[in-house]
Amino acid sequence: MRKLLIFSFLISLIIYFLTSAGKTPYDYFTRLSDAFLDGRYYLTENPPWLSELVPASPGKYFVIQPPMPAILALPFKFLLKDLFQQQYLAHILGALTVTLSMVLSFRIKKDRKLSIWSGILVGLGSIVWYLSATGSVWYLGQVTSLLFLTAAITEAFGKRRPFLMGIFIGGGFLSRIHTILSLPLFIFLLKANKRNIFKKLLLLGLGMAPFFLFNFFYNYVRFGTIFDKGYFLVPGILSEPWFSKGMLSIGYIPEHLRILFLGLPKILSRFPYIEPSWYGLSILITTPAFVFALKPSLKENLVKLLWLSILLIFTLVALRGGTGWTQFGYRYAVDFYPFLTLLTIKGVSQTGVKWYHWLLLIFGVIVNLWGVIWINKFGWVSF
Repeated sequence: MRKLLIFSFLISLIIYFLTSAGKTPYDYFTRLSDAFLDGRYYLTENPPWLSELVPASPGKYFVIQPPMPAILALPFKFLLKDLFQQQYLAHILGALTVTLSMVLSFRIKKDRKLSIWSGILVGLGSIVWYLSATGSVWYLGQVTSLLFLTAAITEAFGKRRPFLMGIFIGGGFLSRIHTILSLPLFIFLLKANKRNIFKKLLLLGLGMAPFFLFNFFYNYVRFGTIFDKGYFLVPGILSEPWFSKGMLSIGYIPEHLRILFLGLPKILSRFPYIEPSWYGLSILITTPAFVFALKPSLKENLVKLLWLSILLIFTLVALRGGTGWTQFGYRYAVDFYPFLTLLTIKGVSQTGVKWYHWLLLIFGVIVNLWGVIWINKFGWVSF
């Protein structure tokens, strides 16, 4: 199994590298890593294409995205300097997520075929491929969160060490703040064995604490408050048409639902005749194999909490104006992919991998290959 995991990591890494569009211009995180290495918590430059920086004073600009990817990039930037480009980190983290997903699958059911199927599902049969190959700031934040939450779930199905689970949950939080809404799920997984439950919860909290404290301090020195309010401080952001109802509104939810389930590619009267839409694409098209997530019974408490985590995270992101474009697929779904993936693996494990599982998986791989090549290699995409 170990050789298979190493092989899967290397193959995924090579595929992401080969299908990359090259150096991403939206390299907030590697710029922030350079700042951290220089002893700063802010950028000194404000290139016009980096539109989501908060100006504090001349020569002082704050990155609004949670900083975990920048922290992970520190050793690479320290050793390789400018040779290390931001999308490389996305390639690495995406490939690690593929490997972890295979480990998770094997812990649910010791079936190598299911493990391989699960790795392909995450790495090539979903929009994780596009996000990991592209690595711009928004995508990298999501890939980082995906890795940490997948690691937390994998640990919960393994030795279930609460301190380590807390570290992984904290890493996910410091990548995408709202993923902390999944915390009840992890508390439930710890309570499955009720022995020493208070000690386990304490260790879970201790593992998470450094990430929360860092985030509070990081916000306080920038904004004078412990809360993440960076998005509200971007100049002119509330005057954008997609925030016509304010930054957050239940009125935005229907459009998110439309893209999530009904988003279609663009049909053209000229070559190449069909191309992705930057507005997004239905999850039923990009990853039809997720339909097997519906198979596990809602009578099971774990299944209830997995769906609750998905619902809570989706509801919060769907309150925000704008559905995540520019994007391939509906990228906000990646915030709850770890839980959707677990449900899917559980669903497939009930029967073992059948021909129809492979059929839907292969369809998803073809769709994601199409999206990545059309966008990253040919630029055949538009609104």
